[in-house]
Amino acid sequence: MDSNSLCCSLDLVAGSGYTLSVEHRAALQTSFAILKKNYKFNRVLFWGKLLGLNGDYFIAQGNEGDEMKNKKTFYSFNCVEWHLLGPATDAMIEAVSKAARGRFMGDPSHVYECRRQGEGGGATKEEDVPMQVTEEIRLAVTVHQIDEEVSVVPRGAFIKNPQGLVQTNRSFEGLSHTEAQKLDNFFHFTEPKNLKKKSVHEMADLDPSIDFLNPLSDDIPKGCWSLQFECGSNVCVIRSLWWLGLTFFHVPVTPRHGYIYMGDGSKNVDLPFML
Repeated sequence: MDSNSLCCSLDLVAGSGYTLSVEHRAALQTSFAILKKNYKFNRVLFWGKLLGLNGDYFIAQGNEGDEMKNKKTFYSFNCVEWHLLGPATDAMIEAVSKAARGRFMGDPSHVYECRRQGEGGGATKEEDVPMQVTEEIRLAVTVHQIDEEVSVVPRGAFIKNPQGLVQTNRSFEGLSHTEAQKLDNFFHFTEPKNLKKKSVHEMADLDPSIDFLNPLSDDIPKGCWSLQFECGSNVCVIRSLWWLGLTFFHVPVTPRHGYIYMGDGSKNVDLPFML
């Protein structure tokens, strides 16, 4: 969600019950301008809010050049002071999946601990190896996973040049109302994985500069996205049923779009049994 149109964008996703107080909105507008200047970002985006038991994490991201790769993530408790989050590695993701359980506490220094079996394969206490993960690492991993799995952009909003650089498409004027009714015209804004092979007839309608991402319609299981029109059918709203709290919006025939996550950071792993 672009910081330049933050207040208007928040109003468009308010139908899900997600919003910010007037104090937080004012603080974000001021601090984002400072963040953008200090780190020399092209754009600053408000990513959302992760709810904790003792405090909430406000998340922001900044882009330096490539809109997809060169992202830096920050968190804050008061929307004024921002702290840089390190990138999530495979080792961090594995450690969080084993050690972190339950809700976020709201304390970056909080330590999650579990005991894993030693390499010998025995079950004695002497061979148990403690595994510790701080909540700051868990926060970085959670933001990374949500971005990888459910970040959404409309078709044509970003363009890939011959050098492989992904940038905002300045000529994008929005999807039509008919196009916005189809999940085929919304993409995952992350590196494409297992692109579905298309027939020669389907390839004829594709543009390599904009059709380089995975469409939401290929996601498994079918029905993991909810697409609706709100505000008098003037706004297309897509919600993820995997990560409850992820809401994407797009105003047809305009370039306005964005997504926000407000939730407790837990994935709905029961979804395949609910459909």
